[in-house]
Amino acid sequence: MKAVLLGTTAGGGFPQWNCACALCVRARSGELPSRTQDCLAISADGTDWWLVNASPDIRMQIAACAVLNPGPGPRETPVRGALCTDAELDHTLGLLTLRGGAGLTVWAPGPVLHALKDQFDLRSVIDGYAPVAWRQVDGDFELGGLRVSAIPISGKRPKYARSSTVDGHWVVAYRFHDPATGGVLVYAPCLASWPPGFDEVVADATCVLLDGTFYAASEMGSATGSSSGQAAMGHLPITASLPELRRFPSVRRIYTHLNNTNPVLDPASPEFLKLREAGVEVPLDGTVLEL
Repeated sequence: MKAVLLGTTAGGGFPQWNCACALCVRARSGELPSRTQDCLAISADGTDWWLVNASPDIRMQIAACAVLNPGPGPRETPVRGALCTDAELDHTLGLLTLRGGAGLTVWAPGPVLHALKDQFDLRSVIDGYAPVAWRQVDGDFELGGLRVSAIPISGKRPKYARSSTVDGHWVVAYRFHDPATGGVLVYAPCLASWPPGFDEVVADATCVLLDGTFYAASEMGSATGSSSGQAAMGHLPITASLPELRRFPSVRRIYTHLNNTNPVLDPASPEFLKLREAGVEVPLDGTVLEL
């Protein structure tokens, strides 16, 4: 199994277009590396690839990743489709860029498929260019040689779907198992809490990509003067998840989906050094994982 971290930041990327916090200013000057919005590409054989979430930056992410480049035919592509962890705009808007792709399949939880039809009709727009096979995630399924499990995380709706009356698991993590190698990758870019049973999910994994949106709950307000905080946005801060991760030293542990205010974006910060001391990684866009 191969995976590529196409993007590693939360909605807006780094630097964020409308933010002049200290970290964004340093990124614009070139002092810190820029990053695109969170997205993963995964493959069992290195030939057929699936996107896990489709960020608004997907065009440049595909262009920057050689294994995803089109060919050999003029309209052939190794991208077979996508899986959505949730219905957030920064995880689904990239599907519009993929419009016109032949034979694509999109997997998502039932509430997400509902939202992308009845709350924000992205599905009809895309299907007007080339029909996509929309598949509901329901239990375990096989995907190009990988065994995939959807792990319910929370019922958090995106803002545009707050009026939806559909209940269920709006947010999931995905567990990818490669039966050929035994490798297990868990991708959980949105984690409102450490849910019951998640210990077993982490302990069984070879590598875990975990929600690292905020380092601390008060961070965004401190950096930008905003009244919004972690509690309103539904992301477990690193200060709460790191003690949990310390209990699994044999698992490769990676933080992704970093907000532009997160101090771990600076590899010289005390917060980044604390993660390194714990054996937890904060890799850049383009990092390749082989399991």
